[in-house]
Amino acid sequence: MSSSKLNLLDVTRENIRLLHLTWFAFFLTFVVWFSHAPLKPLIMEAFDMDISQWKALLILNVALTIPARIVVGILVDRFGPRIVYSLLLASGGLMCLAFASAQTYEQLALTRFLLGFVGAGFVIGIRLVGEWFPARQVGLAEGVYGGWGNFGSAAAAFTLPTVALMFGGDDGWRYAIGVTGLMAMAYSIVFYLRARNTPKGSTYFKPKKSGGLEVTSKKDFYFYLAMNLPMYFILAVLAWKLSPSGVGLLTQSTTYLMYLVLIVLCAYQFSQIYRVNKDMLQGAEVPEHDKYKFKQVAILDWAYFVTFGSELAVVSMLPAFFLETFEGMSLAMAGALGAAYAFMNLVARPGGGYISDKCGRRLSMSIFIVGLTIGYFTLSQVDAGWPVALAVVAVMFCSFFVQAGEGAVFAMVPLVKRRMTGQIAGMAGAYGNVGAVTFLTIYSFVDASTFFMVIGGCALVIFGVVQFLEEPKGHMTETNEDGSLAQIELT
Repeated sequence: MSSSKLNLLDVTRENIRLLHLTWFAFFLTFVVWFSHAPLKPLIMEAFDMDISQWKALLILNVALTIPARIVVGILVDRFGPRIVYSLLLASGGLMCLAFASAQTYEQLALTRFLLGFVGAGFVIGIRLVGEWFPARQVGLAEGVYGGWGNFGSAAAAFTLPTVALMFGGDDGWRYAIGVTGLMAMAYSIVFYLRARNTPKGSTYFKPKKSGGLEVTSKKDFYFYLAMNLPMYFILAVLAWKLSPSGVGLLTQSTTYLMYLVLIVLCAYQFSQIYRVNKDMLQGAEVPEHDKYKFKQVAILDWAYFVTFGSELAVVSMLPAFFLETFEGMSLAMAGALGAAYAFMNLVARPGGGYISDKCGRRLSMSIFIVGLTIGYFTLSQVDAGWPVALAVVAVMFCSFFVQAGEGAVFAMVPLVKRRMTGQIAGMAGAYGNVGAVTFLTIYSFVDASTFFMVIGGCALVIFGVVQFLEEPKGHMTETNEDGSLAQIELT
């Protein structure tokens, strides 16, 4: 690992083999998670859905991932990535089979909601890859993991309409989606047998307490509490959207029950955060080497809100956008063109991580957010009068900056506090889903042009937030099991 270069073809190296093993696990979670999007017309016809019900399904698909990424972040820091990723793949595959077997819209909605849990797989690999690569390579390595894995949504869009047609009949879409679930279940066994949490001889640092992030000042404690509130607020918005005031999937009494559950969960989470940080709040001195600034986490959260949040939202609606904007386009073609957005993940996210490694964390992130702002404002102007090829170019331009921005965010996540990388990644990832639910909720009320304009406006605000990010320097310090201090390079 002495070189700053990363040879992805050198599979004689353990860390390279581990990277390939891990990005493919993430790839399969995204195939499963977005298997429904390119099959929209077939699923809508099978269940005689109206467009509001379909849009509700899109929101449900990303809703559970918000708390799931927090929970999985805690689990991966405590139990390690190997076992957690294996269980997630297996359970996600089972839920995918349940979705493919649904007989009513209510069953379809419930299983799609539960499938949101598989979107938490991303968090697991962030911690795992961070364990196997040094700071000078971690941006590119995390970018390869995230970018090549994220391509799963594009692979689903490219292939599943064709697979459904190959099976044929009214149930072709069910078989296509079911196949993805079986693949995830089979790979869960492969991953469990081949993955390791750390390189041989390395320590897997665990949090001192589980249940919430450890913060190192009273100001950061209250800041942390405040940063959790948007997650509950957007879930309350989702409950309202599913109530009789929205699509009517929930009764009014069930909606009130959901509000109560969210209040109880919020109170419970706050009590756990207090428990983890009780000693510090009561005046216990935090060692200087253990301190970090929570604002770094908060800035990464908001940056991921507009990057990954917008990607999730756009990937969900883009095949349908092409189908409805350009008259006479086939389902397979719309799926393929919609996949152009996610296609850029293959190079953009690793590229964003690499540029972040070389050019600085804050500068690279700022440039990417400016680029995606321009990209979304451009997409807001696309209509039936545009040549299809030009519309695809606009999509790919925008997606490059979106995914490079995601790479820049997670190039920095492992450099904040190693023993809590899973939880930090989980919170940032959850904010990505907060962004997705926010943007998809807005999309349910407005046309596509306004939807793209709103995302561009949010990006401008978050550009200002990113200017407060501090460059990581020197080393971070963690404590070994024997009490000695281990220093981990940040540059």
